[in-house]
Amino acid sequence: MIKEIKANKLNTAQFISQKVNEIKNAVGKGLAINALSGGVDSSVVTMLGHKALGKRLKTVFIQNGLMRQGEPERVVSLFKKLGVKVEIVDARREFFAALKGITDPEEKREAITQTFYKKVFGRIVKKSGARFLLQGTILTDVDETIAGIKRQHNVFEQIGINPQKAFGYRILEPLIQLRKDGVRKAGRALGLPNEVFNRIPFPGPALSARVIGEANPQRIETVRKATAVVEKLLKGVKAFQYMAILHKDRVTGMRAGRRDFGQQIEIRCWDSIDARVATPTKLPFATLQKLANEILRNVPGIVSVTYNIATKPPSTIEAV
Repeated sequence: MIKEIKANKLNTAQFISQKVNEIKNAVGKGLAINALSGGVDSSVVTMLGHKALGKRLKTVFIQNGLMRQGEPERVVSLFKKLGVKVEIVDARREFFAALKGITDPEEKREAITQTFYKKVFGRIVKKSGARFLLQGTILTDVDETIAGIKRQHNVFEQIGINPQKAFGYRILEPLIQLRKDGVRKAGRALGLPNEVFNRIPFPGPALSARVIGEANPQRIETVRKATAVVEKLLKGVKAFQYMAILHKDRVTGMRAGRRDFGQQIEIRCWDSIDARVATPTKLPFATLQKLANEILRNVPGIVSVTYNIATKPPSTIEAV
């Protein structure tokens, strides 16, 4: 059983020292790899690994075609300033090939998991000679997977999967005792800029978790554009997370006096502390209208915009 460290009891200096030593002891004189997405969890793990291993940590950004606008360039530039070299690995073809024709949420997550860990990382690990992968699994990921709420792509040993046997390398999870508020606290202590440790969470399966139905390149591009609008307009809102979801069914709309059989975007904005429970943020109606107008104007094919008002539970923060 994982012993939780609550954010209000977290001694960041002690935690960082302990995790740096654990990484050093596990890796020894060898090499480790980590995937940096730019989110708070992977960013904190990157800095812990960099502190522990220096140049013996190879940090990569997996360009899976599922990320937000301009994300690879933003992440590489930001971490260069922090003294961490990040290599971009283009794996877009592999991910979209794995997702082709899949509509079931759990099958999509599994396709991404297998592509990420077995194909893409398997290849990178083999080429580099590294035997360890550092990743930012947190306690909420484990809880939701074990409870059957949704299979988080980064949970293995807790559900009986041995990564060494399945993929050929060990996985180190220095943040597994923390929840999101604790990770933010650790990120601040590690010297990460505010834009990183206070950034809204982003799911491991990336924008595929925000497309209901098949996550093909065209549909991902639609939700990517809508995401850019939502993140721009809600940036100043004190919410835990906000996002755009692309629905599967087409809906009837009108443009220029004629029927337009288009698509629907659902906006979600959440108040939460640790993602275990969440309530919809009470956004002003004027803000909702502004969101709808800008999405309808800037995202091709969208004719309907809705706002989620269900709590978690029974809803979840992400749609897929």
